[in-house]
Amino acid sequence: MTYKPEGYTSVAPYLVVDGAQRTLDFLVQVFDAEPLRLHAVGDGRLGHAEVRIDDTVVMLSDAMEGWPAVAGHVHLYVPDVDAAWQRAMAAGATPVQAPVRKQGDEDKRGGFRDVGGTTWWISTQVG
Repeated sequence: MTYKPEGYTSVAPYLVVDGAQRTLDFLVQVFDAEPLRLHAVGDGRLGHAEVRIDDTVVMLSDAMEGWPAVAGHVHLYVPDVDAAWQRAMAAGATPVQAPVRKQGDEDKRGGFRDVGGTTWWISTQVG
């Protein structure tokens, strides 16, 4: 047995959100996230959940007493920034910045806020 689960990176974002199950569903819909571990706390909230997005595990939980929701920002490279943006908008995301390429930047990037309050910055290298 190794010190970490097989296929996990050493560092993983951990999101404390309002509505972890909605956030989990959003990540599946927008990023084709693969649900891994899930621990419900019995009152409809998630005490801990994990999803794999491409090569990274993202962990999340519902806000609870002593652990308030925190507005986080996560950057994610995706194969097609425009397609990911459209899926996010269809899933109810709030736009922050439509995908655009700025002069001198190798990435086309945009951002949106998900249903749990996390802002996702998405990019695709375009040269």
